[in-house]
Amino acid sequence: MSKIIALNWKLNPESIREASVLLSHSDNRNVIVFPPFIFLPLAKNKLKKSGLGAQDVFWEEKGAFTGEVSSSMLLNSGAKYVLVGHSERRKYFNETDEIINKKIKSAIKSGLKVILCVGEPSDVRRMGLTEAKKFIAFQLKKDLDKISVKNLIVAYEPIWAIGTGKSDDPAESAEMAGFIGQILKYKHKISDPKVLYGGSVDSKNVRDFIGFKEIGGVLVGGASLNKEELGKILKQI
Repeated sequence: MSKIIALNWKLNPESIREASVLLSHSDNRNVIVFPPFIFLPLAKNKLKKSGLGAQDVFWEEKGAFTGEVSSSMLLNSGAKYVLVGHSERRKYFNETDEIINKKIKSAIKSGLKVILCVGEPSDVRRMGLTEAKKFIAFQLKKDLDKISVKNLIVAYEPIWAIGTGKSDDPAESAEMAGFIGQILKYKHKISDPKVLYGGSVDSKNVRDFIGFKEIGGVLVGGASLNKEELGKILKQI
């Protein structure tokens, strides 16, 4: 099974020139690039092999919602994928599971492929893996309430490991990915679920995670902005 490499640029880079350089180094098979909205048309024209995704979406298609971007706008800009429920959206923008559920429904209805992000905070993880699984199961139940979809991808983000340089134990990550995959398969009838690892991924640890069959790929943050580091990651997958 091929592995997915999802590259989340977050609020980077500052210029079209920098974005152009990053795109040229990111254009590889099995890669999905998630640039800021403003760079979607550029990415559509530059990428020949990679998939293209957006970092967020609004749940309405039109109306008085200043600053928001709809599913149809994303599709018309070239995006085929969208991240929903990223830990930073939940933390900084107070996105609830109910909001995330509405976004997923809108995205699926429009034809976008969703990568849903779930993950436990440090206070939950300190209580052990069993409690972390309960937390994730509840997130999935709320986020996917009354949603039927065949090809949803989930990115598991251990929140306490993101941007800290602390990577999760690969075996525990694989166990969590397998747990999520079972929920997707048996509760949500997704026949071939893919679960990505989205902790602090870099060239030093990526092989430790993708070596497990339960982990279908990686969601890369900061390392995707360094062309040398990105090259090392792509070479290993």
